[in-house]
Amino acid sequence: MAVGVVDDSLETLYESGEPTTGMTTEALLAALGRQLGDAAMARPDVVAAGIGIPCTIDRERGIAIGATNLDIVDVPIRDLMTESAGMPVFIDNDGNLAALAEQLYGAAKGARNVVMVTVGTGIGGGLIIDGEVYRGSHGSAAELGHTIIEMDGPPCQGNCPGHGCVETLASGTALGREGRESAAREPDSALGRLLADGVEIVGRHVSDAAMAGDGAAIAVIELIGSRLGVALTSFANIFEPEVIVVGGGVITIGEMLLAPAREMVRTRALPPMNETPVLVAKLGPAAGMIGAAAMARIEMERNG
Repeated sequence: MAVGVVDDSLETLYESGEPTTGMTTEALLAALGRQLGDAAMARPDVVAAGIGIPCTIDRERGIAIGATNLDIVDVPIRDLMTESAGMPVFIDNDGNLAALAEQLYGAAKGARNVVMVTVGTGIGGGLIIDGEVYRGSHGSAAELGHTIIEMDGPPCQGNCPGHGCVETLASGTALGREGRESAAREPDSALGRLLADGVEIVGRHVSDAAMAGDGAAIAVIELIGSRLGVALTSFANIFEPEVIVVGGGVITIGEMLLAPAREMVRTRALPPMNETPVLVAKLGPAAGMIGAAAMARIEMERNG
């Protein structure tokens, strides 16, 4: 959970956060309310709050419908947080808000048609179409991480009922899983030595080993990048965006992941979509927070 107060010049005036992994709904809401309250006390001139949540959204009713990787089911977060914070609160999917931030201030600045993919524990997505965030009928569109790239693939993670989703095949979680399998196959690799030492290999270990030049780890990242590229190829063909932006925690490995993804788009997408630029997000981990603040500002202006 990242919380910040952002001004009109994009300066972060206050920032805080805390881990939410494994929290119950009640604990999550309590932490969110506490964090919003602390932010409002630190900057009393705050006029509204935006909240980005990694879940499907009923935006009109302000309800978080469900999340793959969090314990959230039909929670009226907007109203609960409006009452708790004592100010107008607006909610959206965190991928939508990252896309908004990158379109307003980041790698896609000025573009009117943008696909945003965030690669972390799972894979999130956001769409800008004709200059506006595309949210679908209720507010739950652009769950790009649940695009199926292998019909009979492995079950998706968390609460997703799908199989072969790009989230389960190309996320940070997938990176760790493929790293563990590589370590078992290649005991003399850096990953293999970690496994022999009893280390529970996760995505970070694969990234670190690859950055240090370990061939087995590099091969794992290239596999993940190619799988990601299969999904990006479909997004390019479907939306014909001006740019595809890739962000999230896993993107710290940069070109090692994106080069095979770009090659997949170049060789498999239809022309002219095969020329779609695939860029690294500029705003980093703050994209969702900045997008949430921007969304709150936009909604306040629209509501007068």
